[in-house]
Amino acid sequence: MSNYAIAIDGPGGAGKSTIAKIIAKKLGCVYIDTGAMYRAVGLFAVRSGIDTENAAELEKVLGDIEIDIENLNGEMHIFLCGEDVSEKIRTPEISMAASNVAKAVPVRLKLVELQRKLAEKNSVIMDGRDIGSYVLPNADAKIYLTADVEDRAKRRFDELILKGSDVKLDDVLEDMKKRDFNDSNRDFAPLCKADDAILVDTTGMELEDSVEKIFNIIMSIIA
Repeated sequence: MSNYAIAIDGPGGAGKSTIAKIIAKKLGCVYIDTGAMYRAVGLFAVRSGIDTENAAELEKVLGDIEIDIENLNGEMHIFLCGEDVSEKIRTPEISMAASNVAKAVPVRLKLVELQRKLAEKNSVIMDGRDIGSYVLPNADAKIYLTADVEDRAKRRFDELILKGSDVKLDDVLEDMKKRDFNDSNRDFAPLCKADDAILVDTTGMELEDSVEKIFNIIMSIIA
């Protein structure tokens, strides 16, 4: 196989980004975190004082939003209007902002066009909410990764604590439930399992075991 595309979808905190990054290194392909793109738009809106649920206001500023992705020392960095915002987009506030802006059709259309162009040029592993169902419907391998919401919230909480964030587990859990609802119930390209995606539930699993399981599934398809 020449260029290939791998889609990993699922709700927040399922481990999509962590697992996709590890597998991308194993395969030597390009990792694309589509959620980071929506987070960048959310950050731009918050900084600009724009209601992240107002699609009309978001559409007005889309022309001012420049998003670039660079691979630095093996890690994907996302740049917003020339600024590296890779860490700034990982707060609970921006997580919710990302979920809100992702409901705006103009935002999705702009970012999906960019995501598809990236996939045309490279072998990619791309994670998000609607990769297999909408962004890359012809992806060679599709994984739908999930876990119990309590398990996902604990993982996200631990991640934020390690980064020095002052958060409470209950707040992270409530934010995650809201994001799950938003992502699954938006009118345009909602979070859903593509019909031909393979379901992987990582509840209670260690990271290494999850990576091995998903890597083996992918290799059985693209090798």
